[in-house]
Amino acid sequence: MASSSSSHLPPAAYNPRRHVGVHAERVSDVASTEFPGHYPGEDHSWSLARFKDNLKVSVKRLSQRSIEFDLVGVDASIANAFRRIMLAEVPTIAIEDVFVWNNTSIIQDEVLAQRLGLIPLNVDPALFTFRLPGDIPYDRNTLVFQLDVECSRGPKGEIINEYVTSGDLKWVPQGEQESVFGDLIPAATNKDIVIAKLRPGQVINMELHAIKGVGKEHAKWNPVATATYQLAQKFASCFSAGVVKVDADGEVSIDERYLRTETMSREVLRHKEFEGCVELKRIRDWFIYSVEAEGPYTPEALFPESIKVMRSKIASIRSAAEALLEDAQDPSRGAAAPGPDVDGDVEMGS
Repeated sequence: MASSSSSHLPPAAYNPRRHVGVHAERVSDVASTEFPGHYPGEDHSWSLARFKDNLKVSVKRLSQRSIEFDLVGVDASIANAFRRIMLAEVPTIAIEDVFVWNNTSIIQDEVLAQRLGLIPLNVDPALFTFRLPGDIPYDRNTLVFQLDVECSRGPKGEIINEYVTSGDLKWVPQGEQESVFGDLIPAATNKDIVIAKLRPGQVINMELHAIKGVGKEHAKWNPVATATYQLAQKFASCFSAGVVKVDADGEVSIDERYLRTETMSREVLRHKEFEGCVELKRIRDWFIYSVEAEGPYTPEALFPESIKVMRSKIASIRSAAEALLEDAQDPSRGAAAPGPDVDGDVEMGS
């Protein structure tokens, strides 16, 4: 069995209370047992100080467009909430309205408009307000681009402007936008995205309006290409390539450099000869995030942005709960809402 004495993992990672058992056909110990009253003589009531001690965020890899980091010490529901917020509720700027003045390419207007909407833009959404239905477009809620490309033949017969790319989008400043953006010219984050292919004589001429939105409305406002997490693994003994090493004396050791690449496929549990000598575990509150950023955000900025959204949600719930409590304690604020009837139903006010 591999020993944990030389492990670089923290000692708390070997606490069996934190482990989720992974078996051939099922998983066990999915829910945490560290709650008040479960272990006699132990205080497991929630404590802010204890939560701060256990919470760890560690960046393992950072590149220009992606980040991998560990989030340790939170429940799976919180880890999943941050993942969903990064995908669906961190705002970005994307093309929403496409005004087609001329399109003689083989791509239909609707298909071309959808492709344009999916181009990530390098615009900071904090500089813009949301444009609600019925609002009048102006320089604080709308960004205007022009796409005007004509394909032709050169003097030697070569084709000019055969490909229409995201680099052909030209920003048209509105109002005070030039002074607001300064040296940063709004454009696509990747100038080489192919939008259409033209032949000589074909033309695309469009005006594009980009607005602020969130991914839960449409995928074009997603600030990330992917945002995933997985639970970290701990092996008592396992023969997976790259993770476990067996020396000449038969001693099994784990190369922790490759632990992060383990997919927990359970393949080793299918072999009879390994039965009883392999144990697979996941650490319940250790999450490995892998985030690929698109649009204006750097990879390291996405998680803090998701925390801001989470805090705003908590603030909204708290203010609503405090208002309900004040109404219940102060009858002069209005008639108290009737409680549930014998069936548990609540009558809502008109």
